[in-house]
Amino acid sequence: MHKLLKNHVAPALLVSAVSLSSIACKEDKAPALKPTKISFKKEGELTILKAKTDSVLAHLDIEIAKTSYETQTGLMYRNTLKPNHGMLFIFEDVSPRYFYMKNTLIPLDIIYLDDKQVVVSIQKNAKPLDESSLPSKVPAKYVLEVNAGLSETWQLSQGDRIKFTESSN
Repeated sequence: MHKLLKNHVAPALLVSAVSLSSIACKEDKAPALKPTKISFKKEGELTILKAKTDSVLAHLDIEIAKTSYETQTGLMYRNTLKPNHGMLFIFEDVSPRYFYMKNTLIPLDIIYLDDKQVVVSIQKNAKPLDESSLPSKVPAKYVLEVNAGLSETWQLSQGDRIKFTESSN
């Protein structure tokens, strides 16, 4: 009987165990995910004005982030941003704001504005993919993200202001 077990049953059990393990360990071949290009969608226009003279520093086409999802993702996963484009975040209240550059592939200037749309703080040249906190120095209701270096080019400073209109799409 022992010889029968050794010659017939044991190999059959071994084959069954190997077959089951190969089935159990088989990975499902999921289709490869293709990255989706995120395109700029114009949702409004924004003008930046010098505080004392009201002279125009810049005109921008903007995307607007209002929902929780939009404000959490912002300009993440974008490869480019044209110089005349930006993203305006609109929050419900005036509070200290903290942004970071996780999953953001382009360097940005982050401009914090109060409820009167006046610049209260600027974080210049935020580095792509850096997860360091980039806080507003004072509470803000709006945040404008533009390409890094533009706030310097425009000579933007605290006290300057914006005005914007939303597209009626």
